[in-house]
Amino acid sequence: MKIATGNDLATGDVVWWDGEGWTRHVEDAAEVGDHGAGLIAREEAARRVNGPYIIDAEATPHGPRPAHIKDRIRARGPTVRPDLNRAPIDPATGSWVI
Repeated sequence: MKIATGNDLATGDVVWWDGEGWTRHVEDAAEVGDHGAGLIAREEAARRVNGPYIIDAEATPHGPRPAHIKDRIRARGPTVRPDLNRAPIDPATGSWVI
């Protein structure tokens, strides 16, 4: 599975392509497949997102999970303050869903 990510130009927030626009929630990210390069070029030209790129992810019941640790950290939010984390915690395991 391939998904697109970047940073929102106005806020700097990490964002994910959801099929229609950009969202702050990786679980809403949509598969971009072979159309990722075209999407990235259009969105960068429209100046809606900064530094967009395509990443590998795996489908889970909770939505896409970035394959690389760097992007998992970007998806979760700050690592120094768990109270600012965007990812839900699974009550069964006590760990992040992402």
